[in-house]
Amino acid sequence: MNKKLLCAAMLAGLGLAQAASAQEFDDRWYVSGSTGVNLQDHDRGTEDAIFGTVGFGKFLTPNVSLDAEINYQNPRKNINRAYTWSQYGVSLDARYHFRHEGAKFWPYVRGGIGLQRHEEEFNATPLPSPGIHKDSNTALNLGVGMQLDLGRVNVRTEVGSRIDFDNKQARIGSQENLFTDVLASVGLTYALGPAPVAVVAPAPAPLPTCADMDDDGDGVNNCNDKCPGSQAGQTIGPDGCPVPVSIDLKGVNFDFDKATLRPDAVAILNEAVEILKRYPELKVEVAGHTDQCGKDDYNQKLSERRAKTVYDFLTSNGVDAGRLAGPNGYGESRPLEDKGQTMPACKSEINRRTELNSK
Repeated sequence: MNKKLLCAAMLAGLGLAQAASAQEFDDRWYVSGSTGVNLQDHDRGTEDAIFGTVGFGKFLTPNVSLDAEINYQNPRKNINRAYTWSQYGVSLDARYHFRHEGAKFWPYVRGGIGLQRHEEEFNATPLPSPGIHKDSNTALNLGVGMQLDLGRVNVRTEVGSRIDFDNKQARIGSQENLFTDVLASVGLTYALGPAPVAVVAPAPAPLPTCADMDDDGDGVNNCNDKCPGSQAGQTIGPDGCPVPVSIDLKGVNFDFDKATLRPDAVAILNEAVEILKRYPELKVEVAGHTDQCGKDDYNQKLSERRAKTVYDFLTSNGVDAGRLAGPNGYGESRPLEDKGQTMPACKSEINRRTELNSK
């Protein structure tokens, strides 16, 4: 395999790792290192040797990791221990981890592809010896292992084989198309960066209840609304039912045979104006009354003048005339009982009045 193609494959694999970096597991980059015994294929004519690796990688999913590694070993040749054999290479390896959530110790399998380089000395014909042979070739990695999760540090133990497609080796016997080395190792991975923060799924939104709903829009929830059909513009009580808004004009009384406002009546009417402004949908009737002294026709006109006086005061103080019914006069037809009166009924001040009656 061409070196450029192998490098492209490694970069593509690591790009996939980067794209998976936002998963809900420990997907930090880690550096790795291992050492072990490389049991050389006897057909190669080399002795077994110690080997080492360094690399980096990350988990793409909770079960799949991807590693880029560099390996090196320097065995001696059987034919002449003074001759050297150097072998090194790079590889891209995927591991599938058989683990479940919360596991600290689990098995895995490994598979990968790489590029191996060998540089050897051999008996040259014709002399001088030794001859030098250098070459590169593809290799496949297969293996099984166990991994122990200690947090930032993980421990790996692994047994596997490297199938080295070297068909241009020096003259060391019969020509071979490939060599299979057995490798047993122990290694560590060290995670880089801060530990990931567990992603807490948002709690599902609670289902709406009657306490969260107000179908008629009157400001009282459905649980407490005893009158669910309220209409816009109504004044609503705490039980959701319309309540009359009363404007108490007790004290808006008039002197005998008069239709002019007294100072005490003006203060009460100012309060009535504020109430009408606070409830813009409220409509009222302006109704005037008299005591029972005098003729009916005269009292009828006097009650109308008194109603007109209050009507004019309200409109001149910002109350829309469209909200006022009247002014209507009722003469002496609707007297109020004066339980504390000490004079004849026709002299009772409580009947010389003007009222605002809600519509």
